[in-house]
This record gives sequence, structure tokens and C-alpha cells, in this order.
Amino acid sequence: MPASPSTARAINDRLALRLLQQEGPLTAGRLKQLTGLSRPTVADLVERLAAAGLIAVVGESGEQRRGPNARLYGIVADRAHLAALDVRTAGVSVLVSDLLGGVLAEASVPIGGDTGTGPAVEQAVTLVERAAKEAGAASLHTVGIGAPGLIDPATGELRDTTGLPEWHRRLVTALQERLPARVIVENETNLAALAEQREGAARDHDTFVLLWLGYGTGAAVVLDGALRRGASGGTGEIGFLPVPGTATLPSATDCEGGFHSLAGAAAIAELAGAHGMSTEGQANGPAVAALVHRAVRAVEGRRAGDVRRAGDGRAAGAGRRAAVGRSAGAGPHAGPDEHTASAFLDALADRLAIGAASVTAVLDPGCVVLGGEVGQAGGRVLAGRVQERLVRMSPLPTEVRASALGGGAVLRGALLTARDGAQDDLFTPPAR
Repeated sequence: MPASPSTARAINDRLALRLLQQEGPLTAGRLKQLTGLSRPTVADLVERLAAAGLIAVVGESGEQRRGPNARLYGIVADRAHLAALDVRTAGVSVLVSDLLGGVLAEASVPIGGDTGTGPAVEQAVTLVERAAKEAGAASLHTVGIGAPGLIDPATGELRDTTGLPEWHRRLVTALQERLPARVIVENETNLAALAEQREGAARDHDTFVLLWLGYGTGAAVVLDGALRRGASGGTGEIGFLPVPGTATLPSATDCEGGFHSLAGAAAIAELAGAHGMSTEGQANGPAVAALVHRAVRAVEGRRAGDVRRAGDGRAAGAGRRAAVGRSAGAGPHAGPDEHTASAFLDALADRLAIGAASVTAVLDPGCVVLGGEVGQAGGRVLAGRVQERLVRMSPLPTEVRASALGGGAVLRGALLTARDGAQDDLFTPPAR
């Protein structure tokens, strides 16, 4: 059954808007080429979209050309403003953007563990309002939120999860009450996977698993281009995975004894301490990531030294003298020696390979991305070590990659989600 004229117009309008979003400003002639529509049809849709305030003339193509055929049409970026939030146990980060994702303002606020629920919610909401004002946004169209915990697939709401602050759940309601905006909540690891799929390490993969390594652990599963959440929204709760090497088993309310006890920030800090490295008592994601990064630099420095020694003996001597100098002046943040760093990374890779092998055996994703601050800090050095172990543990060919976006993937994923939601709304003009 052929589409009605109004439905056909809506489909054509949406196609043109998507092309303008992906390709940038285009002439009506170029839109005709890309869509395959007739010249009169393109002229009609351009007129409709301009009348709806969705597109406008933004310039002309060519230095000498003038007239209607040379006009470049682009999406009106300030047609809507968006906000993205990364909600952590110790604070909130926010950015405000235009409809095309151009960042207009960024801000963050720490929220201590002793802060009451009401004050914590007020701090977070005020942060969003202040960032929107700084961006010049009179109102926000859509807000995307990335938070730890489970999202109820039936309601789209953040579920009450043991161990997470109450203000996380209250924040969503407060934003809905205070802002005239659509609020979308998603698990932080799922958003990180979305960002890595669109803009990061998994851009060439429709199927992959992201292994989140930050303060805690998690996983996100993308199969055939679609994010999989599971029956209860709990796909990827890998912190609860029972694994060898722990003193106990996890429970329904506590992931202690699961994979979290091997690969969470506190576990990595303890492992580093056992290898003579220190995080100065801090066991959060950024501190542990910095430690992993120093270990990687030590290993890469040794490799660079090997290359120099192969080509120039004098450079090798200089490298040894520099190494002695660094050792003599080593402070609390000085990098470990190559042997210590390599042993630590090997031990960490042993642990991460257990989680990677588990998801690989069940899902056969073909690609595992080591995400979060720790995954990005480990880079190709750590990813390569994990892949070496995975080859020995699994018959399924699996590439292991380091995150390209690190901890910033959650905020970027929240922005992409908000942008998609706003465009789905605005890019469907009412039928006439």
C-alpha cells in the first residue's frame, strides 16, 4: 500500500534533515542528488523545513555563483538546546550543547558522601541551570543522564540500587519538575559504549562488548548495532560475576567477591601496592588510571630505549643516565622501573582476561573494548596483554582495544542520546 502524501512528505523531510546533519550545509541541487527526489519535491521540502524553523540559508556555494541554486541550507543549530549529565557517586558533570552537538558550556561539582539527599539534588540541579544560562539557552529541550545502576526497561527510570546514593534517583525527578525538558536516563556504561561505537574505538564494529574499568566495573553489550539491556535492564553487571581468585562469592546486594574484587579501582590499587607501586591512599578511577598510565609509560620508555640502542649506542648511554637521574629524584608520582611496571601490567591483564573471556565465551563479540579511565590509560600496551591471554583462554577470535574516549565517554554518550531524542522529535514536522 503506497504511503499517503502527508506520510511521504514526512519521510522526505526526515531524510533531508538527516543528510544535512551528517553532511553539513547542502544546496537544493545536492539534496536532489543525495535523496533521488525530483527538483519540485526538494523545493517543497526546503520551503517546509525553513518555515518550521529547522533549516536556514547559511551561505552560498562557489565564489562566483549567486542565486537560488547556489544557496547553502543548514540545520538551525540553536533551534534547540540540550544538556548531558554524568552522575557519579562523588559528583556531577554537565555540558550544554546546541542541536548539532556543539558544546556551549561545561561545568562540574563535587558532592561529598556526607551531603544530604536534598542538598545534593539542589547542587546538581543548580549546576544544570547555571550551565544552561552560561550557554545562553532560554530553555532545554532534552536532557540526557548517565548514571550507575540499573535502568528499568519498562519505565526508563533509574531503579533503587543498594550502595548508590539516594540523590541519584531523586535528581531525575527534580530535573523533570524544574526544567521544561524531556529527561532521558541511561546506565553510564551503556552510554560509554554508544560513544565508543559512534566516535571512539568501536566505530568499525556493529558487535562488541565494552568492559568498563573505573571506580567500579561494568560491561555494555552491542549486538548487530543495537544496545542490549536484558529483561531487567541488568545486562553487563559483570561486577557480580563469580570469578576465581577472590575470597568469597558475590551476593544479590554486594558485588564483593565478584569480578569487581579483581578489577575495581580498590582492587587495582591493592595490586599495584603488592608490586611496590602506590596511589597515595586513593582508590578512585582517575588515581588508579594515573597509576596505570605511569606503568605504561615505563614499559614504552624501555621499548623506545631499545630502539635507540639498536641505532645509536651514544643515545643508549644518555638514556641510561637519564634513567638514573629519574630514579635518584623519584618522588611519590615518579614512574616505576620497567620490570616493576611490566609485572604489574601482566598481573592486571591476567585479571581483566578473566572477565573478557567470560563475556567472549557467551557472546562471541569479536571485539572487546577496555573502557573507562583505566582502559584508556592502559592503551595498546594493556589491551595487547589482555588479548594475548584471551587467545590462550578462548577458541573464539577476539580483538581487544583500548578506549578512545576514557571516562569522558559517559558524558559524550549522554549528549548523543539527548541529541538523538531531540532530533527524533524536531525532525518529524507535523503533516499538512
